[in-house]
Amino acid sequence: MLNIRIIYKIIGTLLFIEAAMMSICIAISFFMQGDDSIAFIISVIATVLGGIGFKYAGREAENSLGRREAYLLVTLTWIIFSLFGSLPFIFSGYIGNFTDAFFETISGFTTTGCSILDDVERLPHALLFWRTMTQWIGGLGIVFFTIAIIPSLVGGNVKVFSAEATGPIRAKMHPRLGTTAKWIWSIYFLLTVGCAACYYLAGMGVFDSMNYAMTTTATGGFATHNASTGYFHNPYIDYTAIIFMFLSGTSFTLLYATLFKGRFRQFFKNSEFRFYIVILLLAAISISVILIIDNGYKWGDAIRVSLFQVTSFMTTTGILNDDPAKWHHITWVILSICMFLGACSGSTSGGFKCIRSVMVLTILKNEIRRILHPRAVLPVKVNESTIPYSAQVTLLAFLTAYMILCLFTYFCMIVMGVDSTNSITIAISCASNVGPTLGLEIGPTMSWGMLPDVVKWLLSGLMLMGRLEIFTVVVLFTSAFWKDN
Repeated sequence: MLNIRIIYKIIGTLLFIEAAMMSICIAISFFMQGDDSIAFIISVIATVLGGIGFKYAGREAENSLGRREAYLLVTLTWIIFSLFGSLPFIFSGYIGNFTDAFFETISGFTTTGCSILDDVERLPHALLFWRTMTQWIGGLGIVFFTIAIIPSLVGGNVKVFSAEATGPIRAKMHPRLGTTAKWIWSIYFLLTVGCAACYYLAGMGVFDSMNYAMTTTATGGFATHNASTGYFHNPYIDYTAIIFMFLSGTSFTLLYATLFKGRFRQFFKNSEFRFYIVILLLAAISISVILIIDNGYKWGDAIRVSLFQVTSFMTTTGILNDDPAKWHHITWVILSICMFLGACSGSTSGGFKCIRSVMVLTILKNEIRRILHPRAVLPVKVNESTIPYSAQVTLLAFLTAYMILCLFTYFCMIVMGVDSTNSITIAISCASNVGPTLGLEIGPTMSWGMLPDVVKWLLSGLMLMGRLEIFTVVVLFTSAFWKDN
């Protein structure tokens, strides 16, 4: 039998944390003299009351979680956080439609970054900061954030970590998961502070530097200007974004080993990291050549713009310094491949993950060798570690599920009147938590507000499944999950 009370208890505590985050926005609203302070006050009260209700429902709960409770907790947490997180948009009147408000919020928490807003610059400072904060908290995981600050709250931390963490290989830095969580969040915080300082030195104002730093390190993509970082027309800002997007797309475990343990050789011995660099450079060089030949870019601008967009798409950040919709269509194919692949596991980025691509290539190489040597024993090795057969099956199952979800969403959108190019790139964008799409009707710099409400709910579910890597959500819809045995 499911221990549902512990789930209520933890969600109640999480809602108190969300209310505390909203309270920061109240202070910003008063300081910047915005018209959204009342909306945030009402939202905080509603969220606190919701937290009290959940805590009451979870009174006298046993402080332990099984595997089933962990999966249900993680999925419900992201949905409930998004429901309460949409309240400031609704109460302020800037997004009056509940569907749009929920879509915008879950896009933030899943760090997808797609938006239904045609003009983000009309939002007051506090709402802009709240949009950015949803991405920064969602970057490493809502429940994982809780493990870092309140390690004793959850009795099944490892199971929760498995349900929410990204990638097929989940390395720990420390035997205690709570300590691992604190180290990861420390690196994340240092990256954010460093990024904000660099943005400020490059020419951004204080408010913009804070917002763009949070959304860059979260690989989210929400911006405070309609033209994203292209608003500044500043090469120093572009290169700052490239560096911190790249670092945020790198495994935080690898960053920890390099920065705090001094294992610099491990950085370049890691097969996933090498694959990440090679694909990123190949894509950037290819697009640079196309931009010089087809669009008449100067070589310096072509390198900067292509490297920026490839890093943005591959790390699933989604910020823009140009409009790829105006580029040759072959660049769309390259960027779509980057959207699908994603960056490293154990980072804030989405997508298929480079480690899975390395595993797939290793399996293919072994199968080709097995044709010549049928009796050979060919283990799948990644970074000197042998990948068990069960993990290989899971990898192929994940790839199959990913493709089925994208094709199903593509089919549904075609039926509802969305053009073919937009349909497939929107599906990949949401499943990989990238944000921008490639097409003519809804381009990379355009909002998604024109999509039908049914499509927005479909894409909201796809964004959630993409962030939780599909199976955490899908398992809830199986009959075996709800059986007591």
